[in-house]
Amino acid sequence: MMNKVVTFGEIMLRLSAPGYLRLSQSNHFDVSFAGAEANVAVSLANYGMKVDYITRLPDNPIAEKCIRELLFYRVDCDNILRGGKRIGVLYIETGSNARPSHVYYDREDSAIATMNPDEIDWKGVLKDAAWFHWTGITPALSENAAESCRRAIKAANEVGVTVSCDINFRGNLWKYGRTAAEIMPELVAGSDIILGNEEDCEKVFGIRPQGFDASKTNGEVNQTIFTSVCEQMMQKFHRCKKMVVTLRGAINANHNTWSGVLYDGKQLLQSKKYDITDIVDRVGGGDSFMGALIYGLMNFEGDDQKTLEFAVAASALKHTIKGDYNQISINEISELLEGNTSGRVKR
Repeated sequence: MMNKVVTFGEIMLRLSAPGYLRLSQSNHFDVSFAGAEANVAVSLANYGMKVDYITRLPDNPIAEKCIRELLFYRVDCDNILRGGKRIGVLYIETGSNARPSHVYYDREDSAIATMNPDEIDWKGVLKDAAWFHWTGITPALSENAAESCRRAIKAANEVGVTVSCDINFRGNLWKYGRTAAEIMPELVAGSDIILGNEEDCEKVFGIRPQGFDASKTNGEVNQTIFTSVCEQMMQKFHRCKKMVVTLRGAINANHNTWSGVLYDGKQLLQSKKYDITDIVDRVGGGDSFMGALIYGLMNFEGDDQKTLEFAVAASALKHTIKGDYNQISINEISELLEGNTSGRVKR
């Protein structure tokens, strides 16, 4: 049985201010790599899945280091395109208490943004795949990137590959004259599994839960009010089989609650809520959820509640890991699901 997953999107050089320094204070940066679809690929490879990551990178030493790191995490890079002039850059400063974290992008005219949509034979790439994953970040980069994404989804639909998307709205990226509301509906319409959060559905599709304000949750998020969001999304996108929403209750930059819901068109499944204090790094949290969700949907024999709990637990643990990649094992997730939250040293 084919179980290979293909993900497509941009990976960037991630430059983080050390500790809790502001970027303006920093004389050096912690260097790693970051990208929503690459993060999902690393999570899946970490769980033992075969993953093929598709992107376009320039021919330079930074890109080589990036590819070597992906290979270290057992992600297949054979179909990565080479070309373009630059790799995008992501700058991060970690917030504390009332001061939020900040993410700054420098990715205009990056290698993937300037790619020719004809460069990828999507049916060839997907010929032995079971799943294709994309996010709303890719079509935000450029007209060419959006067209590449459209062709990938169309090919996946034609060859019977399951398609998942994370809406992942990034308002600061839509700069080439088209809006998310113009581009995203056609792409999302080709997706079988849709992931979003309270902001994504509202900003892109105008769908929001009544009486919900993400800035005023104080850590308390009523999961049931998202039933209407899921119902409206599935009414709008008839191909969608499962609509999933991640729910973050922000108390401050170091203290969040975290949970999720899954709607299959008939019932709303709700997860356990985690109280996450002393957050190490929340960037990549949604991607770690998506990676674990895909794994569960492919391996848990239709047990959607188990899949949802696995995804929420995996992403709760990601908040304890520095960097974008979720370097957590299935055993560690299982221990958290079993109630082991002591953090005792293992010898």
